[in-house]
Amino acid sequence: MSLFDSFAMVDWSGGNDTGPTPRKDAIWACVVRDGKVRALDYLRNRVVAETWLRDLIETELAAGRRLFLGFDFPFGYSQGFTEAITGHDDPLALWDWLETQVEDSPNANNRFDLAGLINSRFGGKGPFWMNALRRDIDGLPRTKQDYHNPFPDRRAVETRAKGSFTCWQMAGAGSVGGQVMMGLPVLSRLRHAFDGKVAVWPFQPLDKPVAFVEIWPSLNLGSAPPDQIKDAWQVEQVALTLSRLSDQELTEQLDVSAPEEGWILGVPQDRPNIAPPPLRNDCFALPAGVNWTPVDEALALLQSRLHPVTGIETVPLLQSVGLVLAEDVVAKRSNPPQPNTAVDGYGFAGPAADGAQVMPLTEGRAAAGIPFDGQVPPGHALRILTGATLPKGVDTVILEEDVTLKDGHIAFRGPLKKGANTRRAGEDVVEGDTALSARRKLTPADMALLSAVGIAEVPVHQALRVAVLSTGDELVELGDAAGAGQIFDANRPMLMSLIGRMGFVPVDMGRVEDNRDALRQRLDEAAAQADVILTSGGASAGDEDHVSALLRDAGAMQEWRIALKPGRPLALGMWSDTPVLGLPGNPVAAMVCTLIFARPALSLMSGEGWVEPQGFEVPAAFEKRKKPGRREYLRARLRDGRVEVFHSEGSGRISGLSWAEGLVEIEDGARHIQPGDPVRFIPYGSFGL
Repeated sequence: MSLFDSFAMVDWSGGNDTGPTPRKDAIWACVVRDGKVRALDYLRNRVVAETWLRDLIETELAAGRRLFLGFDFPFGYSQGFTEAITGHDDPLALWDWLETQVEDSPNANNRFDLAGLINSRFGGKGPFWMNALRRDIDGLPRTKQDYHNPFPDRRAVETRAKGSFTCWQMAGAGSVGGQVMMGLPVLSRLRHAFDGKVAVWPFQPLDKPVAFVEIWPSLNLGSAPPDQIKDAWQVEQVALTLSRLSDQELTEQLDVSAPEEGWILGVPQDRPNIAPPPLRNDCFALPAGVNWTPVDEALALLQSRLHPVTGIETVPLLQSVGLVLAEDVVAKRSNPPQPNTAVDGYGFAGPAADGAQVMPLTEGRAAAGIPFDGQVPPGHALRILTGATLPKGVDTVILEEDVTLKDGHIAFRGPLKKGANTRRAGEDVVEGDTALSARRKLTPADMALLSAVGIAEVPVHQALRVAVLSTGDELVELGDAAGAGQIFDANRPMLMSLIGRMGFVPVDMGRVEDNRDALRQRLDEAAAQADVILTSGGASAGDEDHVSALLRDAGAMQEWRIALKPGRPLALGMWSDTPVLGLPGNPVAAMVCTLIFARPALSLMSGEGWVEPQGFEVPAAFEKRKKPGRREYLRARLRDGRVEVFHSEGSGRISGLSWAEGLVEIEDGARHIQPGDPVRFIPYGSFGL
């Protein structure tokens, strides 16, 4: 099967409506299928173009064809800009942000005003420049005089592509800034309109039926024939050329890594020949030669190498809820301690034969806590209330609703088996038996059981104390003012709450800027106060990833590249003999990694043992194609017996965590899920939340 069935190329424009007559500097689009041009269309404005694109995608999807759709403007900005605007490094989050900010109509738009507004967040002298309107715009310079760009002037790909232009220039010869600002909102709307059907290169694997790809025709094509409009000729040539590439040739060109800035198809990347350093000899080290570790292998390694780290103490039963039993608990008394009645009624020596039965009543009664002092003669009955100990001469009870009482006698209709409506002594728990086993986290229900069998104190593991620490210069405390390039610390409140809901004791270690001396001191403080340290941010291998750097300097750090989505390498190490788990800084990835990896690891270290979440199969209410290689966890919830998934898989969409009620786990292999297919749903409650 070919990678794609249809190829389309669009030459975009950031300007106004160009009128009914085909002309240059407009929007042109071409579709090629089976090596033939199926459409070459002039689109006079972006409203017409967006409708054309929707119709094309709907047509291709309905026909079951895979569509390769190219656009001639950047899909991302220079490194750092996306995070400064949205608080995340996910470029698709910037697409969505621009969609909310851009105002567009066939004859007017706010691109210059928006550029000035963005510039004002960075001092008003950049990153955008060139105001083409007659009126002045605060923050948007007309020229580059006194211009200052807080971000790189060009993306990495633009430094390698001769003839490319910077996305910061909003007008004038060679500008693409207007195209980007007016094009990305359209692509964002199309992504959401065809949720789960569109993948964006190179940010996402191309495992969906529609691919959006950045292509610049002018980088590879010469002048158009004199009798043709250049833009129209170029989109036709690009679409034809793409359709004639073999799958291998196209795959090689698509093999690009550019997670934030994007890339231009056809511009080669340098791939250095470099070998990884040897793995360290510590408890977290992976086997030699391992690069990407499957989720199950990573979990098995954690399970085999971790152990309980808390002390043991004896506490009063009422103080033990949520703690983990350190030893088996043996019943000191049977439950129930004596045979008793399960109902209100009348007791006698059974069984009762078939037919009408009449018995004289013995004077007195038996009630819970007030036993009958005496013996019930054969053939007699005694008034008896629920929970009362069965007196001598009673082993069967008839419900009072089934009895007629008159003149000191009862009448009822048999048959009635011997032992009916009674409880045997010790039928629940027998004295000397194990009531609860070690490694059980005690629940309110356990309080009832242990109280019933006479247990006043229990041996337990001390509560696992988990230090939670956020790192990063960009973080701002809730309640403070957030400046340009800063974001509120969302991870620490989330992780503190997760730790508490899971039954551990969270220890708030605050946040630390990107300063190794300050971080070193805070890790020392955390190791003195907690049994385990959980950090977020700074756990990878970049210049500002100080958590991993300090752990590496300490000689006990591993970075596991786990085949997981969403998620990044999981940093694992030891600091002053205290285990450290370094989570990603992205809140979605941080929560997923906490649920999948940290929760069972913390449970084991707390003395409870390895706890796996309970999942169950339910029909899918969505469609998804997945390539082999990584295990994926989708934010999901149950509705009407089917499981829905959040409309975006982007890890920048924190709202999806709140929207969801659990996760859909999709196995490591390839999968094409269609509505109605069984998928594994793991509710948040299965993680102890």
